[in-house]
Amino acid sequence: MPTNTPREVGQRIAILRRAKRMTQADLARVAFVSHATIRAIERGGRSPSDDTLDSIAAALGVDPSRIVTGNTRTDSRVHAAIPAISAAIASYDVPTDAPERPLPELRDAVQQLMDWRLGAQYARIAKHAPVLLDDVLCTLHHSTGAGRLEAAQLVASTARAADAVAFKYGYRDLSARLVDLMRWAAQQTEDPLTEAAAAYVRTETFFVARAHTAGLRALEQAIDASPSTNGRAARASRGALHMRAAVIAGRSGNADAATAHLQEARQFGDMLPEAEYNGTAFGPDSVRAHEVSVAVSLGQDHVQMALNVAKEWTPPTDLPAERQSGFWIELARAQLWAGRGDDAFESLKVARLIAPQHTREHPWARETAATLRRLKRSDAETLTSFAEWIGIV
Repeated sequence: MPTNTPREVGQRIAILRRAKRMTQADLARVAFVSHATIRAIERGGRSPSDDTLDSIAAALGVDPSRIVTGNTRTDSRVHAAIPAISAAIASYDVPTDAPERPLPELRDAVQQLMDWRLGAQYARIAKHAPVLLDDVLCTLHHSTGAGRLEAAQLVASTARAADAVAFKYGYRDLSARLVDLMRWAAQQTEDPLTEAAAAYVRTETFFVARAHTAGLRALEQAIDASPSTNGRAARASRGALHMRAAVIAGRSGNADAATAHLQEARQFGDMLPEAEYNGTAFGPDSVRAHEVSVAVSLGQDHVQMALNVAKEWTPPTDLPAERQSGFWIELARAQLWAGRGDDAFESLKVARLIAPQHTREHPWARETAATLRRLKRSDAETLTSFAEWIGIV
């Protein structure tokens, strides 16, 4: 297993910095730390604190676990923050004291949280979400008119980011509460696109309950209720709902519905550039990634569909990290079913490189790694090392 001596941590930072063609002074400026601190860390003279590590990782555009390896650092920080997230929403409908932060400042903070969600930066979300949930809820209760509508949008977005942490780390009850909060706030925005986004996220609760048929029905109702497809945002909203419906239709074993919804999603995706629309990444690349999701959801009889997609296309580097890693995790599952164990392991390693936190907490990544280890007990040390990292041994 890789170790984390100050010297090794400093070497990793230096390697990543040079790959970005940054000087130590550049990194210090972007990370908001002193040049002397960067010099000391890179030569192994000191270890970065949690906050400094987060700042350096953000400046380098990587997950902190690319710098400090192991499976306890990030996990412990996320788990420690969960009670505070739960407490922040316990009295979401009870007005509190007047807000301290102005709307423009909250707007920037929520946007940062949304960026972290798409980048699978769960530890950073967990750290900041409790206070931000308090602040946006307080602002909502003390706002009127257009300000209240925007505050409701901020509550919905913050709840969605916090839910990403709760859902990925297995806090299912808290996740369901956050989804309910998102839906509650969405109804107050008077914005059908925000309500559609809430319906998209609500699908998680159907996945957890394995109520796939009911989930498909709920998504199809949301599609029917979504606004006309005039404009990019509306098209992306409708397309994302079809994309999600295709996956849950696959989980329910309804191949015809999965194919139909995927075709609809593909048509909307072809109309739009790949981008983030109202908190959801959508476009032709997202649809391609979901073709693999649908194939894997339908089961082993559809494995060739997933392999065919991967033969022609792989996610571009500008696709959100969570979506990229999801593609490789699902492809690994298909490769394992096809008897291509070595390829499956390579796909898991790519997923880990792109989004370590997402990969380590993904149940299919754990399941695939466990199966590979069981089938190849005498394999190279790297497989055992990966199994230890992902937490299955």
